[in-house]
Amino acid sequence: MGLVGNNLYQPELGAPSRLETVHCENYLWDLWHDRLDDKAMRRIGLPWSVPLMARTFTAPLGTLKTAELALNHGIACHLAGGTHHAHYDFGSGFCMVNDLAFTAHELINAGKVHNVLIFDLDVHQGDGTAAMCQHNPYIFTCSIHCEKNFPFRKVSSDLDIGLPNHIQDAEYLAIVHETLEGLLQDVNPDIVLYDAGVDVWEHDGLGKLDITWQGIEKRDALVLKTCQQYGVPVATVIGGGYDSDHLRLAKRHAIVVSQAARL
Repeated sequence: MGLVGNNLYQPELGAPSRLETVHCENYLWDLWHDRLDDKAMRRIGLPWSVPLMARTFTAPLGTLKTAELALNHGIACHLAGGTHHAHYDFGSGFCMVNDLAFTAHELINAGKVHNVLIFDLDVHQGDGTAAMCQHNPYIFTCSIHCEKNFPFRKVSSDLDIGLPNHIQDAEYLAIVHETLEGLLQDVNPDIVLYDAGVDVWEHDGLGKLDITWQGIEKRDALVLKTCQQYGVPVATVIGGGYDSDHLRLAKRHAIVVSQAARL
């Protein structure tokens, strides 16, 4: 499998109405029309713009498209997504709408899968995803994150593993592997939605872990290979990553894609 050519797909352009299945209608349309108050926008942390709205409402459809491709091909990677701090009726932490919760609900409601595992390895806990999926027995949420980091008020996932500051590669990879294998056996999901956040990197601006670049490569290869070994389709999203060097950040986000291309 190559990284370019016939393996590239585009989702349809998004609009608020498409996300009303999981988000508050009033919140979506106020966001779309720039009617949120200053406090709500400060909580999100991004300045409103028309291009940002186009990206915000299209990205979840990209995650859904990626999941549908994974069901057909085993593995598929999205070049956006992982906005796991967005809640039902408010945005937070650079996240406005929740693509993971949206995709999981859409797949189940359409009868394409019976159950979904959301495996979140962003350095920050997936509070919005946990809140939006907590009443759906067919969605299992797991977050492995830095405990003493944003959000400071966590929402309980089905499984949360809070890591200490400055954990290093070997211990981290062992936890990821053991947790994923256990969940694949116990949950027996029809698909894994994998948030491959790269803010676990030791030099990330908003992370507090000491995971090397090579550690991220090993982590992503481990997740993808383990899902493949268990015969479970996996759809990846990029999750968080913060760096003043934008090219370096893009290369970090590309790690999961390059690892997928090796399989």
